[in-house]
Parts: sequence; C-alpha cells; structure tokens
Amino acid sequence: MTECGKASSRSTAHELKLARNATSPGHVTQRLHFIVVLLLVAADAASATPCQFEAQGEGRVTAIVDAHSVRLDDGREVRLTGIEATATTRQELTSLLVGRDVTLRSTDDTPDRYGRQGALMFIGESETSVQATLLAQGDALVSGEVADKDCAAALMASEAEARRQKKGSWADPSAIKNAESPDDILVGIGRFMVVEGKVLSVRQAGAMTYLNFGRNWTHSFAVTISKRTLPVFESAGMPLKSLENRRIRVRGWIEGTTGPRIDVRLLGQVELLGANEPIGVRP
Repeated sequence: MTECGKASSRSTAHELKLARNATSPGHVTQRLHFIVVLLLVAADAASATPCQFEAQGEGRVTAIVDAHSVRLDDGREVRLTGIEATATTRQELTSLLVGRDVTLRSTDDTPDRYGRQGALMFIGESETSVQATLLAQGDALVSGEVADKDCAAALMASEAEARRQKKGSWADPSAIKNAESPDDILVGIGRFMVVEGKVLSVRQAGAMTYLNFGRNWTHSFAVTISKRTLPVFESAGMPLKSLENRRIRVRGWIEGTTGPRIDVRLLGQVELLGANEPIGVRP
C-alpha cells in the first residue's frame, strides 16, 4: 500500500474510533455531566445578579400613592426602597406601573411605621428593578439605604450612567450642588440633595463628627455623623479622619438654619471622588 493509502486508512480508522467513542455509554455520561455543570454555572450566575433578593410577594399595581409608594390590588402599600424622588418620579411610576403585575424582592418584609412594605420592585419576569429603570432614566436619585454591597453598586451605576448622559434631572447643571456655595444649598432645606466638594477638616464635638467644607463653620456646608455610625465607616475602610482633604459626593436631606447640613447615617450616602475627576460624572 502506498504512503498516501496508509495515511488515508489511518485517518478513516481514527474517525471511526471517534464515532464509536462519541456514542459510547462512558462518553455520553461525560457529556451529560459537562452539560449539568454548565447549567449549574449558569444558575449560579443568575443568582448572582445584583438585587435579586428573596421574593416577598406579588401583586398588581392599582394606584400610585406618592412618588415613593404604590398600592397593590390586595390593599398592600409598597415603598420603593433604594431611591429618592425627583420632580418626574411620580409621573414615571404611573407610566411604568399602573395595571402591571409586579414581584417584590427584599431581605425583610416588615412594614415601616406607616404600614408600607419596603421592597425592590420588578415588572413581570424582568430582572431589572423599577428602581434601576428610574435611575437609568434620570427620574430618581439613589438614597443610599440599600445595605447589600453589590445591589447598592448596581443602583449607583444606573444613576451614574444617567448622569454621564445628562438624562432627566441630570440635564440641569445645578443638579449637583457645590459645597463651596452654601447659600445655593441652604435654599433646599427639607429637600434631598446631592453635594460635592473637598473636606477641609474633620472635627469631633461630643458625640458628633463634622466634615467641614468651609472655614466659617457656622455658615459653610457641613456633614454631621453621629458616634454610633462611625463603626460602619471604619469597617468599610473609610475612617472619617481619612476624608480630610479628599473630594467626596454626599447625598441626603438638607437641614440647618445659619449653615446647610446633611446628617449622614448610612455608608451609601458618601462617595469618594478622584482628585482630578470632573464634577458629576463619577460612576
């Protein structure tokens, strides 16, 4: 037989061997095992999707109570956790939710003092929460209340994308307040605001720590953090003293009389900013 014929024979024999192996019980078992592993990996990936907490009930939205809450067909009132309202939030909630079937997800279904069940809300089979949708459209602000690290990061990323694209409320150049302009912040007393600036000093007075953004402590903008909140920042590797001379973004309700204040109670209310980072674009 010629060398060419021998090579052809060897090739044919090899193909027949592969065909037999492919249909052999052992090979089939290996392939099934491989498929099961792939399915398990896919299931793990799905379960790792941010904000996919335990389901806490379902229902159909019958009414929008306010910019934070909706009513379901079984009478329950649900507060959308993780966000604060803007001027367009209620209108968007009406458009998105009235008459829609929703699933509620959270780590706890205990009602708040007003009897509302707090939850992340999902329409139908969607894996994207209503909160994330509103944030991505610029129709809500991150509140900082979600404690789960991955979920909180996902919500913040949705807001950051809207901010970069100047969507919704972020189209307004004054949407983020400058800590060096306390008068602009002071007019927002009683409102939820986002403020950026450089922390000039960190001072403790009694049970309160002050992040000062100006030299005139009675007039300048400041952040107050109670002693009982300090361990949360230390555990996250962000001791308050380390914020001195750092640029940060802080969000919360504006308080104060002579000078504007934000009382920070949650880690998610504070973001570190890069030294050369343009205002308002950090993811």
